[in-house]
Amino acid sequence: MPILINKKCIIYCRVPSKEQEDRGYSLEAQEGLLKGYAENKSLDVVKIFKITESASGKQIRKIFNEMLRHVKKSKISIILCEKIDRLTRNLKDGATVSDWLNEDEIREVHFVKENFIVNKNTRAHENLVWDMKVAIARFYTNNLSEEVKKGQKAKIESGWMPMGAKLGYKISGEQGHKMQLIDEKTAPFIKRIFELYSTGNYTISQLVRKMEDEGLKNTTGKPLGHSSLHMILSNPFYCGSIRWNGEIYRGKHEPIISEEIFDEVQDKLKRKLKAGKFNTHTHVFKGMIKCGHCGCLITWETQKGHHYGHCKGFKPCDNKDYIRQEKIEEQIFDLLVKVAPKNERVLAWIKKALKDSLKDKVEYSKEKIEALKKGLILMENRLDKIYEDKLDGVISAEFFNKKFKEYTAEKEKINKEMSKFSQGGNEYYEAGIAIHDLAYRAKDIYLSNKATDDDRRLLLSYAFSKMTLTNGILTTEYSPAFEFLSKFMDRLNATSEPVFFGSYYR
Repeated sequence: MPILINKKCIIYCRVPSKEQEDRGYSLEAQEGLLKGYAENKSLDVVKIFKITESASGKQIRKIFNEMLRHVKKSKISIILCEKIDRLTRNLKDGATVSDWLNEDEIREVHFVKENFIVNKNTRAHENLVWDMKVAIARFYTNNLSEEVKKGQKAKIESGWMPMGAKLGYKISGEQGHKMQLIDEKTAPFIKRIFELYSTGNYTISQLVRKMEDEGLKNTTGKPLGHSSLHMILSNPFYCGSIRWNGEIYRGKHEPIISEEIFDEVQDKLKRKLKAGKFNTHTHVFKGMIKCGHCGCLITWETQKGHHYGHCKGFKPCDNKDYIRQEKIEEQIFDLLVKVAPKNERVLAWIKKALKDSLKDKVEYSKEKIEALKKGLILMENRLDKIYEDKLDGVISAEFFNKKFKEYTAEKEKINKEMSKFSQGGNEYYEAGIAIHDLAYRAKDIYLSNKATDDDRRLLLSYAFSKMTLTNGILTTEYSPAFEFLSKFMDRLNATSEPVFFGSYYR
């Protein structure tokens, strides 16, 4: 046994897993053991370093390096640890500890449970034991990592995310059977994030500020950051899929948003804009109208209380005229009136027709769902068959993987179709009612004293997909929904008899 000259020491505690902590191998148990050892050896414990079971690899590395810096700076010569695999599980850390020991012959590491002490003068066979134990610890870590990855992949393939809860969800269930369920408190925020960004009226930074104003917090209770919000918008988990190691798996958790709005948001994320379409103080039409001569955006400014628009002129352009906002609005109102039901009676007819058509659509959906169910059963039977053939050695692993991907993709396709038909009826009816209601009240909403510029911009984005100004004349392209209205509303408004309405609308 070496002679201890410097009686100062530090304690290094680490619990490798939650399971081991539950079996009694807790940090407190380790600390008690090592303190008792220090007292028995008349060692003075000056600091205790602890690593919890939940610590990430980065956190473990940070504490490990912090511990080594402390013993060097404070000239502490002894490290107390329960076992070798509590101190190091890779060759790099093992080499780092060896280098520290070889710098001074009074330095030692005591592995109490293994009754093993290593220092500069450790005999050759003891050094061999040290190296072997580090290698075994490393093998244990690698093997554990492989088993964890296998478990994660199995859970993903069964439709569940193996990680912690995403914002908007909460964890429920027993160990090994945990599921992500909708969090009623935060899920509405997630849905609103996607809906607002899909309008194209917000940049990430603007949306971060808006959600902070509305009270959204992350899991630590702090406002959501720029990168966190971007990750949410980019994550297919919220529309029912799981992205794992570059592959997409179909999840069994309840989605917060539809795949359609997720795809729309992805298109918006790819747009090349240096700034958003508006900021806190902006003009209603800023970033929404282009010059018909050169294609540049019409810029807006305020003079003596009135708002004027003119071409930015980044490209050679002969259009130097200014136009007041009111002149644009007059043309906008004419376009909105063109697609609006002329009175409450026409609107009531529309609602009745939509309700009648809903009945036919529901019946059709039932028939389609029954047909899709048969296709789903067929795919499931095929998956079962190739799995049995693989176990029996009838088919190769390569052939199994090929067919598994093929049948799984087809099964996912069928599930998507079933989801559309099972939900599409009511969504069709509700969307139809909402579009006609919006068209009917669009002008009143725009002129309302309670409407903000943001509200007006949102309304315009629902109604128009493109606006161009040429010599004071506004040319527009309706959004798909309003384009539909523009084709039928003139004829609907031209008659006050339901029979004519029915023949025109259908």
